[in-house]
Amino acid sequence: MTTIDLSTSEPPAKAVPARPQRRALDWKAETERFALLGAWMLLIAIFGMLMPDSFLSWRNFSTMFGSQAVLVVLTLALLVPLTSGDFDLSGASVLTMSSMLIAVLNVREGWPIAPVILIALASGAVIGAVNAVFVLYFRIHSLIVTLGIGTFVNGLILWISQSQTISGISMDLVGWVIINRFLGIPLAFFYALLLAGILWYVLEFTIPGRKLLFVGRGREVSRLNGIAVDRVRAVSFIVSGLISAFAGVLYAGMTGSADPLSGLSLLLPAFAAAFLGATTISPGRFNAFGAVIAVYFLVTGITGLTMLGADAYVQNLFYGGALVIAVALSQLVRNRQPQDFS
Repeated sequence: MTTIDLSTSEPPAKAVPARPQRRALDWKAETERFALLGAWMLLIAIFGMLMPDSFLSWRNFSTMFGSQAVLVVLTLALLVPLTSGDFDLSGASVLTMSSMLIAVLNVREGWPIAPVILIALASGAVIGAVNAVFVLYFRIHSLIVTLGIGTFVNGLILWISQSQTISGISMDLVGWVIINRFLGIPLAFFYALLLAGILWYVLEFTIPGRKLLFVGRGREVSRLNGIAVDRVRAVSFIVSGLISAFAGVLYAGMTGSADPLSGLSLLLPAFAAAFLGATTISPGRFNAFGAVIAVYFLVTGITGLTMLGADAYVQNLFYGGALVIAVALSQLVRNRQPQDFS
């Protein structure tokens, strides 16, 4: 019988766990993610060199940050249905209706500002629900429905306001929107940032947010995976209307009045920012912080050109051109055919 001398035999070698391989940094992807942010910084540097005393002043930046908070919030409102594959062209009309309701009820009827704000927000949710009914129940394209509903709402605004600008909105609202400041910036800017953070969290880390993204990527595939596609789309319209109405509350507080027409001009810049924002931070996807950066990139360009003495028509050229370029870039980033929004 053969025996094994255990005293001289070597112990079996222990398995060494493999070291996790560090993922190589994709410089191309990172450059793409932050290209718009870099372009914004470059734009600031160029105007700063041309107008160092006026453009680079903190007063100029605080004015830009605060005055464009309404546009940021409206852009975030449009992002929600865009993410699910729908358009909402009624957003600017909802904004204007919200601000006009505040003016009519608070100034003409003498109602306290708190319940009036709640009514204004509820009006946005109701208009969003009407959009959802016509799009989903009657199967009409969202572009047609929201354009028609927006035009109808514009008529209502002219009716209840008697086609007049109403001023004298409660100073409590004005104070909490633009008079009170933090770091010299109106509080409206921080409300917009907070909303962007909430929207980012919902889309990235919650089940409803992921469902919204899946529906936008492919409705039939989402249905096959058990997602209630129509319910998700309906909620997106309602949330869009609610956020648009919140933008109207900020608009009323920022101006202290309500104009039946001026809020409508924000629709084109909001769509330009939404699509341009889809090329940064999370390229190929509508995202909240990308939209915020896009808004202030566009506003910086407009502000700089205006301070250099450019004519008023430059704003339309800038926003219109930005919208076309932004849509083209977003499609290139996605590297696929345009989405089916039907």
